[in-house]
Amino acid sequence: MNVGILSTGVYIPQTSISAGEIAAAANIPKLIVEQKLGIKKKPVPSKEDHTCYMGILGAKRAIEKSGIHPAEIDVVIYIGEEYKEYPVWTVAIKLQQEIGAINAWAFDTALRCGTTIMALKLAKSLMQSDATIHTILLAGGYRNGDLVSYKNDRTRFLFNLAAGGGAILLKKELGENLVLGTSLKTDGRFTEDVIVKGGGTKHPISQKMIDENMHMFDVPDPEGMKARLEEVSMKNFLYVIRKALDDSGYSEIEIDYLAILHMKRSAHQYVLTELGLAESQSIYLEEYGHIGQFDQILSLELALESGKVKSGDLVVFVSAGIGYTWGASVIKWGT
Repeated sequence: MNVGILSTGVYIPQTSISAGEIAAAANIPKLIVEQKLGIKKKPVPSKEDHTCYMGILGAKRAIEKSGIHPAEIDVVIYIGEEYKEYPVWTVAIKLQQEIGAINAWAFDTALRCGTTIMALKLAKSLMQSDATIHTILLAGGYRNGDLVSYKNDRTRFLFNLAAGGGAILLKKELGENLVLGTSLKTDGRFTEDVIVKGGGTKHPISQKMIDENMHMFDVPDPEGMKARLEEVSMKNFLYVIRKALDDSGYSEIEIDYLAILHMKRSAHQYVLTELGLAESQSIYLEEYGHIGQFDQILSLELALESGKVKSGDLVVFVSAGIGYTWGASVIKWGT
């Protein structure tokens, strides 16, 4: 049974912050921001750009491009972040209401920046196991950059966190843009390496929590995390890519385009080199930063616009998320 991508949608805020502004806020050279962190600029949310709202805009664009009526959607899965308009709130139900998916049922899911890839696997499994499900919308928003302090050098690798929203419409037996194999890997040794300490049951909301910046991202053991992550991170990127390809009946030499998350330049180049890919077979998101789990959707749209992806191409989505998780999905684009 085939499951294909009917359409995608992306929303990028109009407001942005430049490499120079980030450098000034962090008191580091602009050259480090541009060359090492790989950021020329990145979108930041305006006053209206809330998390669910950006997901709604991405979803509406995907629906408009698809030509289907929202009432045809059977399931809405929220793939955005926990940091949203209200805590303890099921965003998918709000999305369902705002886009007019009156016949759908909805739920939230999360795997940090690996959520889109995980949700592709989840949605495909739902379609395979339930004969009543024919069309699924994945949608959400991201603005975790709000939780990054440029004064905290321990979280410098998070300075690329940006804002935006995205969506994917999936359809059973579509016959084009086929979602093939997906591979996921998680490693629990990193579960408390990158955290927001305050606001949960361990450190409830209080004035002390605010005064001590516990509402922002922190890395309690930066040296320990770096040493442990360097041992496995690149290996796991390559593992999930190769596993997803193998499960799909392909090999890495057949990749036409790699839709990869934004990360530091050296890591991006390493993955391309190890897979034998040219720089032209990917897009480095230096003018967007890292929009969480929506980097792959954005990368695909940019590649289609620029002609880097054509009908018949083999596209691989790949991402990683704090926690730590790595994931890859293979898509056979076109008919």
